[in-house]
Amino acid sequence: MGKIILIPIIFFGLIILISSFFIVKQQTAAIIERFGRFQSIRQSGLQMKIPLVDRIAGRLSLKIQQLDVLIETKTLDDVFVKIKVSVQFVVLRGQVYDAFYKLENPHDQITSFVFDVVRAEVPKMKLDDVFVKKDDIAIAVKRELQEYMSEYGYDIIKTLVTDIDPDAQVKAAMNRINASEREKIAAQFEGDAARILIVEKAKAEAESKRLQGQGIADQRREIARGLEESVEVLNKVGINSQEASALIVVTQHYDTLQAIGGETNSNLILLPNSPQAGSNMLNDMVASFTASNQIGEAMKNAKNKEE
Repeated sequence: MGKIILIPIIFFGLIILISSFFIVKQQTAAIIERFGRFQSIRQSGLQMKIPLVDRIAGRLSLKIQQLDVLIETKTLDDVFVKIKVSVQFVVLRGQVYDAFYKLENPHDQITSFVFDVVRAEVPKMKLDDVFVKKDDIAIAVKRELQEYMSEYGYDIIKTLVTDIDPDAQVKAAMNRINASEREKIAAQFEGDAARILIVEKAKAEAESKRLQGQGIADQRREIARGLEESVEVLNKVGINSQEASALIVVTQHYDTLQAIGGETNSNLILLPNSPQAGSNMLNDMVASFTASNQIGEAMKNAKNKEE
């Protein structure tokens, strides 16, 4: 009978003994209370408490945690925008007591402060400034949180503005403005390119005309030089300058007719090419040269008499 009673006592004693040991995970702190009053803070590892007297009131993670807060507010130019702020915080090892006992719900406290700061800062800015100065908003949130939460054992590691989402109609309008600006710039570049092409084409045409004129001048210079040499050769055989010039003109006339006749794609040109035409043209040229010389001699004699 005694053995039967002893077995439950031993079993109950083993349960109490086993319950006196507990394990605290790495980067975790356990708060021990004795009869409802704070007793101690236990760090990671195998720990022991007095059975039926001490109890684990709670555990706090010492890892860096992140809380994402989504706030809807209005900018200075009356645009409603949703801003997502990520707050990274950690419980200080030396202030686990404050973190556990002074705040009932730290997440709600942090969220309230983020709402308060963002709704105080964003209405001072226009929408474009919100995108540009998002780091300023994050710094303002961290400054306010750090000052307040440090009293309760929390350290604010970083605050980030991770998303800025304006109203859908505002985003569509911004996209249209951006597209219009890009089209304007593209049109300006296309206009500049067209202007450059026109200028370069004009320069090329001017250079072409200059070279063409230079070529014509060189051609005429060589023709004159050739004519001069031809006249000198004819003078050596007893033909005077007038007759030599007339002979050269007639020769060029027939050379031109021959060149036109040899060109298959040439246009039709009507020229006097009868045998009398050449003789008449030669006589006319000789007469014109003679008359020119007579006029020149008369003017020279008149000038000499006056002197």
